[in-house]
Amino acid sequence: MRIWNWLVVAAIAIASPCLHAKEHSAGHAWTYSGADGPAHWGDLKSDDATCKLGKHQSPIDIRKPQKADLPAIQFDYKPTPLHIIDNGHTIQVNYASGSFIRVGDKEYQLKQFHFHRPSEEEIDGKRHDMVAHLVHADQDGNLAVVAVLLEKGQASPLLDELWKSVPAQKEKEVAVDNVQINAADLLPSDHSYYTFTGSLTTPPCSENVTWFVLKSVNTLSEAELSQFAKLYPHNARPVQPLNDRIVKESK
Repeated sequence: MRIWNWLVVAAIAIASPCLHAKEHSAGHAWTYSGADGPAHWGDLKSDDATCKLGKHQSPIDIRKPQKADLPAIQFDYKPTPLHIIDNGHTIQVNYASGSFIRVGDKEYQLKQFHFHRPSEEEIDGKRHDMVAHLVHADQDGNLAVVAVLLEKGQASPLLDELWKSVPAQKEKEVAVDNVQINAADLLPSDHSYYTFTGSLTTPPCSENVTWFVLKSVNTLSEAELSQFAKLYPHNARPVQPLNDRIVKESK
């Protein structure tokens, strides 16, 4: 998987495996409604057939997870100059190298993060107001996505800064080098999580993505939610069948 190229094309972001993976196909032929919407993604291009044929697709509705002795997610995110793009499906921030998560003996570098409204993940049938997907990759190109659920409440200084910096032109990354941001500001204080194997949530819906959905939510203001909604009122894929997967929950 050519993760870096994926980022360049902005193909990565929205696939919630979104990850720095190719979450966004070049050309942006797919949409979130109508004839090119989620129900038809698998038929748009041969490369996207996994969207309809895959058995471990994301997002999912998390119900009755199994408690397990799971390693903590160790976050090591560093400040970086702001590089932001409106890629036609979401607002995405491309991250400089050097920030990572470690889970047990596995380390994944943070590549980018982006947003969906409402949250793509459901918890017991409930969606949250938004979700941030932080996309990571290891040295072999394996993807891991951390999902941070967002609810209306206290304002987020980070989101306020991002929304002020959204480029006027779509599909063109803008470097705001005089602005430093830190993805750590997206995280709630409690890092307990649900985990499962899934896919990117946008075409090409590639599978074998490890998902970490944080159980605690973070907040954004109603004004910040409304600002995003003006650009993307609904950019969330419907939940997909769980099939034979087991969702584990950290104790």
